Amino acid sequence: MKHEEIIRKIEQNPIIAAIRNESLLQKAIESPVSTIFLLHANIFNIKNMVDAIKDSGKYAMIHLDFLEGIGRDNSAIDYICEVIEPHGIISTKNNNIKYAADRGMFTIQRFFLIDSMSYDTSVKTANAIKPHMVEVLPGLMPKVIKRISQQLPMPVIAGGLVETKEDVIEILNSGALAASSGSQELWQL
Repeated sequence: MKHEEIIRKIEQNPIIAAIRNESLLQKAIESPVSTIFLLHANIFNIKNMVDAIKDSGKYAMIHLDFLEGIGRDNSAIDYICEVIEPHGIISTKNNNIKYAADRGMFTIQRFFLIDSMSYDTSVKTANAIKPHMVEVLPGLMPKVIKRISQQLPMPVIAGGLVETKEDVIEILNSGALAASSGSQELWQL
């Protein structure tokens, strides 16, 4: 699996299913999305969820910060890489992104843009850590999405509060490669 292939597939279908509980997994798998973000899972269900996603031909990305029952240190990333085997991880933590990338995993660094200081810090961090993609939240900030997309060398995903087709169109027109959403209706676009 090449990292460029993941980016290309996301570009071809720029809606990412972001699921917060296992009961939505099958709906996400049956939808036309190419990528599924697992925003909430635990040590008991994560392997089965990732395997189901991979068996469907879709990409599985685990949000490490919300994974229950497994630490958030390098040993946890080793375990996830070697036993769970997702296509990649999502995290807000610089050290997790760096270590996972060094292990060959696809990485998405999540940034919450709440003010100009968090914006500037996010740009500096992304340029220093070099994740494969960044996700900015909240996703309904076209002017900010356009600006950060122009300043970063990696693709940008916008997520958080993305609920309508119009939101997605505005996000994509602002320069983001994709939009992540928990809205099942958007998964069908």
